Amino acid sequence: MTDLVAYQFADGIATLTLSNGKVNALSPDLIAAFNAALDQAEKDRAIVILTGSPGILSGGYDLKVMTTGPENAIALVTAGSKLTRRMLAHPFPIIAACPGHAIAKGAFLLLASDYRIGVDGPFSICLNEVQIGMTMHHAGIELARDRLSNAAFQRSVNNAEAFTPQAAVDAGFLDKVVPAEELQATALATAQQMKKLNMTAHRNTKLKVRKAMLERLDQAIEADSMGTL
Repeated sequence: MTDLVAYQFADGIATLTLSNGKVNALSPDLIAAFNAALDQAEKDRAIVILTGSPGILSGGYDLKVMTTGPENAIALVTAGSKLTRRMLAHPFPIIAACPGHAIAKGAFLLLASDYRIGVDGPFSICLNEVQIGMTMHHAGIELARDRLSNAAFQRSVNNAEAFTPQAAVDAGFLDKVVPAEELQATALATAQQMKKLNMTAHRNTKLKVRKAMLERLDQAIEADSMGTL
């Protein structure tokens, strides 16, 4: 799609690779490119693999934008929340292949994916908003509440606890951890396995399972867009 989100399509699988500086910061331009890539994936009727750079999926929102004023910060968070909401309702499976750290919005990308593979190593998966002085937004709370275990939800959202990849499996951020050199092959094997799904049944079931949460998320996004972070 763009240099910010590379799009590779082969054999019914679309690989979206985030590339925006050393932490793959989620900027307005990257979010727009991400949405364009999802548009293309829908046209291609592709199973999606989302990945990043060696050592990191994403470090979260672009702080250069977040610190330019409340209006810009609210606009960026709203766009990001709409993106994760779209991921949760995407008609084809989304597999996150997390090559290392996933911080703040980077961790929320994991929570919005259908299957999440991390790599073993000295990496952190965390929602660090309260650590950096941000009151957690409503949409983030609703997504974390739905996808994390109750204990991990409290420790993650309220205490900004950082989880190792292995601990992130128990918490609910990841489904599997593999050696770094096996990440791509594991993601592709998972995508091949998911090809066996009936995609209409997958989409309809996903929307049924997530109906109440998506409704809460819509209300949360509206509240966040009207208020302060």
